[in-house]
Amino acid sequence: MKEFKVTYFFDEEHYIRRFIHMESQEKAEGLIQSERDRYISFTDSRGIYHELNTRNVRVVQVSEYFREPR
Repeated sequence: MKEFKVTYFFDEEHYIRRFIHMESQEKAEGLIQSERDRYISFTDSRGIYHELNTRNVRVVQVSEYFREPR
């Protein structure tokens, strides 16, 4: 499994980020596309629960994420 960083931008200053695990970039993009114009929920890396209406998002970025070893 690969890890992908998904960032939902509302404007230049406000965004929410989540991390997903998928087999490929194409599958990650497919998940994001299937979530368009609906409510989704997730817990972010800080343990904060979010309910997000994707209809209000202006830009979504998806990129593979490589964590630094601790």
